[in-house]
Amino acid sequence: MIKVLLSIFGFTLSLCWSVQAQTSPGELGINIGVMQPGVLNSITDVPGVRVGQATLIKGDSVRTGVTVIIPHAGNIFQQKVPAAVYVGNGFGKLAGSTQVNELGNLETPIALTNTLAVPVAMQALIDHTLSQAGNERIFSVNAVVGETNDSYLNDIRGLHVKKEDVQAAINTASTEKVQQGAVGAGTGTVCFGFKGGIGSSSRKLPASLGGFTVGVLVQTNFGGVLQINCVPVGKELNKFSFSNQLLNNVDGSCMIVVATDAPLDHRNLLRLAKRAMLGLGKTGGIASNGSGDYVIAFSTASSLRIPHQADSAILNTPMLQNDQVSPLFMAVIEATEEAIINSLFAATTMKGKDGNTVEALPLDKVIPLLKKYNRVAK
Repeated sequence: MIKVLLSIFGFTLSLCWSVQAQTSPGELGINIGVMQPGVLNSITDVPGVRVGQATLIKGDSVRTGVTVIIPHAGNIFQQKVPAAVYVGNGFGKLAGSTQVNELGNLETPIALTNTLAVPVAMQALIDHTLSQAGNERIFSVNAVVGETNDSYLNDIRGLHVKKEDVQAAINTASTEKVQQGAVGAGTGTVCFGFKGGIGSSSRKLPASLGGFTVGVLVQTNFGGVLQINCVPVGKELNKFSFSNQLLNNVDGSCMIVVATDAPLDHRNLLRLAKRAMLGLGKTGGIASNGSGDYVIAFSTASSLRIPHQADSAILNTPMLQNDQVSPLFMAVIEATEEAIINSLFAATTMKGKDGNTVEALPLDKVIPLLKKYNRVAK
């Protein structure tokens, strides 16, 4: 069933569809890793984090969109959050990354979209920030926007994403479970030769390890040799990069956003972001030459908020000790791995530009393979 959402912004009419999910690994008894997911198994399990999406499906060639991740409900510019960016492979356009790593903080929501929509998404985030009460005297905004290239299914040169679409994603952002699959910034993406998209997952540490939550959201558009829960699915299906099958030799990208309520500063957030790439590797991703693989990690811990105008020249911020971060490393690896797999399980077959069609992951073939390797709990 396809739900049609009609939104009118000024004189702009935008048609947005949300695509019903196939299913999720958990519903089929496929448990990835050993740690406990959060209640929603979503990045929005991290307190305060909201996600909004705008999905653009128009005619036979527009298959794109926007996904926005908002760290907290307040004015982010006035109350910045600690953040870090790790570059797994730099063939991409992650706007704002240098300032994040130089100053160690994030001052806008994070927007994900397609490659050629990065400038318009930046402008939308700038407009949003300048319009907020309290920001009347602001003269510089570091908008953070990531991308993947969806040009196989989407008329990317048509520049169909508008500022209104980004603002719509911001306006509709919620703390509910993130919709996954061919939605938002993942509408036109391809992963391991199958339909990719948006995926999300989380892990909740036990109280004895701090009780912190790590949440991950991914935009999957990359290749390699697919593995699901350690099962060599790509090899078994004989569909993998450099196998000379259509769609399997293309480069792509993966955007990974990591949120946690653990009190981590820039240095330990960078360490956390690096471990997310291990999760990508566990799915069989190879971070190929033409793949832009980036991780943006931030902490929502209120004790670490960085005021734009501080009352004191010295910040006194309690932070987690190095010895306590290893459980978070394990959590982000598992959550990243599952988020990527979730994006595949949720996506449905899509036809787009030039009649190009990308098939959904064939669950009727994948589930028997997982059972063959005893990777299904029920």
